[in-house]
Amino acid sequence: MGLARIWATILMTPCAYFWGRKWNLLDLVTAAMFVSIHILCLFAPFYLSWTGFFLALVLGNTTAMAVTLSYHRNLAHRSFRLPKFLEYFFAYIAVLSGHGSPIEWVSTHRHHHQYTDTEKDAHSPLKGFWFSHMGWILDSNRRFGRYGGLRNVDDLKRQSFYKFLHHTFLLHSFILGVILYAVGGFPFIVWGMGVRMVAVYHGSLAVNSAGHTWGYQAWNTGDLSKNLWWLGVLADGEGWHNNHHAFEYSARLGLEWWQIDTTWYFIKFLEVLGLATEVKQPSEAQKKRKALEAKTTIASHEISYGD
Repeated sequence: MGLARIWATILMTPCAYFWGRKWNLLDLVTAAMFVSIHILCLFAPFYLSWTGFFLALVLGNTTAMAVTLSYHRNLAHRSFRLPKFLEYFFAYIAVLSGHGSPIEWVSTHRHHHQYTDTEKDAHSPLKGFWFSHMGWILDSNRRFGRYGGLRNVDDLKRQSFYKFLHHTFLLHSFILGVILYAVGGFPFIVWGMGVRMVAVYHGSLAVNSAGHTWGYQAWNTGDLSKNLWWLGVLADGEGWHNNHHAFEYSARLGLEWWQIDTTWYFIKFLEVLGLATEVKQPSEAQKKRKALEAKTTIASHEISYGD
């Protein structure tokens, strides 16, 4: 048994029981990290400064967009292609968000699309709003055991860079914290790690919870995904979630001109520079076909109810 497998076994072995379930070491470490960064936020009023605010703003927007651009649209859905050096660069910036490794994130998201809003969905609000927002992250045995672990990300597991990030992702955030402390002391930790990570976490996690609870459906996707305008603005375009579930291959989620999608704007900029290629988005014919399928489904339901 290799060292990595031994370490994984240690992390996943139940070691505590409270709140009606078993907790392993990974769950406890994850919970401790969440609590720690939220506690750091409590110090923000005492270290209030424009420098700290702009640090959180710039670093937060950078790492948040890296998650949507790299983890989500590039790696999970292959909505566009990048040169390897740029693909790895954006993936590394996304690691600094604290959202876990690319392998784990992409695996969970692909399973989410495979089993959307069913018992096997990792974070459906069918199990409660809190569960879909944060609770699912704190139950790794259920999360990985429900659909058999990391079996749908062989494309990433074949690459040494992603395997390295998978085993060291916490280390990189720690290094960033050390650098911030060396440059600006404890105030930079409060704003650059605490405030920034809490804002990015809840903005991203709201796509799983609010994005499947509130808003409207432009497409009949057979799930609870919604388009939510304020989430579209706050989450770099991810809030147009019903659009995404209708056309999950699309690099563009804000399909209407008025649907703000800052990640798409950046992808388009990379395409103009010749750095993003094979950029996918639904054609008008595909949209009409999807709309026709929806009308057919609704009509069949009405006939069924009439009988």
